[in-house]
Amino acid sequence: MAYRSDHEIVPDHEILKLKEVNTLLDGSHITIDNLPKILESDPQCKKLGAKPGHVIKIHRSDNGHSYTYYRVVIEG
Repeated sequence: MAYRSDHEIVPDHEILKLKEVNTLLDGSHITIDNLPKILESDPQCKKLGAKPGHVIKIHRSDNGHSYTYYRVVIEG
């Protein structure tokens, strides 16, 4: 499930499926604990219905370059 904000400075967010999370972690040779955190109370997490343990993929664009970031949802 992806969420596209109407606000131009808020990047697109989506919850990764379990298979996608496993591919990300295996390919990066990291554990979920190594990912940066995002709070369950973050407005974008609320709109997505993200719960602790979900991994959020964030798509950003800056001056014609695209970037992808990943965050694990934690309580708070």
